[in-house]
Amino acid sequence: MAIYTLPELPYDYSALAPVISPEIIELHHDKHHAAYVKGANDTLEQLAEARDKDQWGAVNGLEKNLAFHLSGHILHSIYWQNMSGEGGGEPLEQDGVGELANAIAESFGSFAKFKAQLSKASATTQGSGWGVLAYEPVSGRLIVEQVYDHQGNVGQGSVPVLVFDAWEHAFYLQYKNQKVDFIEAMWKVVNWQDVAARYAAAKAKGNSILLAP
Repeated sequence: MAIYTLPELPYDYSALAPVISPEIIELHHDKHHAAYVKGANDTLEQLAEARDKDQWGAVNGLEKNLAFHLSGHILHSIYWQNMSGEGGGEPLEQDGVGELANAIAESFGSFAKFKAQLSKASATTQGSGWGVLAYEPVSGRLIVEQVYDHQGNVGQGSVPVLVFDAWEHAFYLQYKNQKVDFIEAMWKVVNWQDVAARYAAAKAKGNSILLAP
């Protein structure tokens, strides 16, 4: 059976300093993300055992565990790629990300309005969660989603292209309880080339979610 694996970081632990300290990157990737990978694989094994034995008493809990750990793995895998030590600013035509810049302006009115919405969505998640810029395939527009834990409160079929981790483990060692300061600092390391590539890939798949077979 195929298993999930922890992806390597695309940079060293210190690459995002001073926005995110090396200590946070190491702990976040090597411990927290790794735990989601293990949790997803362990849950798949338990589901396989349930199928083999035709015993389904724990299926509700197992399905919730799979959604939690697998979504955590996927979101973190995007998160690492979404950041760069040479990132920041805003997507501009001359940087080769003009299609993304135009889509943001069309969907939100302006980059400033988009930034304000994603910042607020990220900073005001109740408990643990994420702020997410996603491509919504039915309308073909970009939307901001506020993700609870790892998978709740999202439009089905939407594709994450930019994610802000607002769990305390992403910032507390450095920013203490000032989540707002961390979110504001995150804009300095956004890798717009990666976000643009994810947007283009999601858009290229087209509006297939409602197509008849």
